[in-house]
Amino acid sequence: MSKEYETVIGLEVHVELATKTKIFCSCSTAFGGAPNTHTCPVCTGMPGSLPVLNKQVVEYAIAVGLATNCDITKNGKFDRKNYFYPDNPQNYQISQLYLPICRNGKVEIETEAGGKKFVGIHEIHMEEDAGKLVHDDWGDCSLVDFNRSGVPLIEIVSEPDMRSADEVIAYLEKLRLIIQYLGASDCKLNEGSMRADVNLSVREVGATEFGTRTEMKNLNSFKAIARAIEAERERQIDLIESGEEVIQETRRWDDDKEYSYAMRSKEDAQDYRYFPDPDLVPVIVSDEMIEEIRSRQPEFRHEKMERYAKEYGIPEYDIAMITNSKHMADIFEQTVAICNSPKKVSNWLMGETMRLLKDKNMEVEEINFSPENLAKLVALTESNTINSSVAKDVFERIFTEDIDPEKYVEENGLKTVNDEGALRSTIEKIVADNPKSVEDYKAGKTKAIGFLMGQTMRQMKGKADPGMVNEILVEILSK
Repeated sequence: MSKEYETVIGLEVHVELATKTKIFCSCSTAFGGAPNTHTCPVCTGMPGSLPVLNKQVVEYAIAVGLATNCDITKNGKFDRKNYFYPDNPQNYQISQLYLPICRNGKVEIETEAGGKKFVGIHEIHMEEDAGKLVHDDWGDCSLVDFNRSGVPLIEIVSEPDMRSADEVIAYLEKLRLIIQYLGASDCKLNEGSMRADVNLSVREVGATEFGTRTEMKNLNSFKAIARAIEAERERQIDLIESGEEVIQETRRWDDDKEYSYAMRSKEDAQDYRYFPDPDLVPVIVSDEMIEEIRSRQPEFRHEKMERYAKEYGIPEYDIAMITNSKHMADIFEQTVAICNSPKKVSNWLMGETMRLLKDKNMEVEEINFSPENLAKLVALTESNTINSSVAKDVFERIFTEDIDPEKYVEENGLKTVNDEGALRSTIEKIVADNPKSVEDYKAGKTKAIGFLMGQTMRQMKGKADPGMVNEILVEILSK
């Protein structure tokens, strides 16, 4: 009988914080920029340069810690993690080993079965990011860009509480939403502002001892993380069942080949020769500072969901989709505050907005139209100034160019024609020109009216009121 195995997973999640400047200097943290232009003697590790801690980094770290139910360390410090790598300019990284800023937290996730479970957070610590190696295959060399060096990070280290790829993704999505709602980071995996390393081992079901774990790196999307977990689980089970040992090591995931390969043996803390950073003063956090940060915490997703159900009365599905992005929730709330039509606003966000995002392969965070212009569009449709088909065309212009719909409708003559006399004469001519459709309708083929309706709308260039057209058609055809 074949053995059954349980997967044991813990994560190390690195999040780049949304500060304007780096953790220990005043260089810009903006993504992009020509190589080595966001640099100075501090973040390039020049001898004699001294780091100065950015207070905003500490505030963001505490905010994330409070939102994930952590204890906040009131007397902390920074340590040097010593290792050589070309993108690490000082030959050490300033991090926190002994006294991390946050400890002993937890977040609640929903499991595949629809239940709930807690994933423990061992610690959250602050540290600086390294630079970036750019491999030039043409020149057969590697170049170093230090723009990212010194960008502030928090590393969120979970307990080994997850048992499947689904649980890992649920945990990451929960973390990402918490951090985005806080405004502490945009958490864009594709830009590297959120990165996850997966520590994974397998053991026989019922065993109490953990198996030998490996660490998987180079995971820059949720899909890649899920694929890497499944592949590494199978690899370790195959090794165990063939009588071989799993080696504790760091592995690099190649998502194109769906294969991982060993990078180096996994180091322990003593390999890095940690010691307190002599250039930085201790990090002292007062009760007053913690309470001030706590008072600034935003309304998080679960709180928004409860309020939306009571305040707006829109469907649960709409609520879940809208609140799944703070940016989308902000657009929704600001638009409703202007036009007071929550269901209409929700319909535009859930329908045309989602369709256009998919068509243009865009993320929700890339929406850049203003709530004011969406509110104006809702008002134009509610007053029947424009009909639904014109509204869709106008919305597409709002989505791509954020045009003022009132001006656009006026300048392009898109207002609905409500002149009954003009409509009636147009419809009478169409009815006279299409005797076969009239005959079909009178013979009981009611769908024939759809053709006549389409002809009328085409003749009116889409600007007729469909309700009025239908009413007049039925009246004329019934004679």
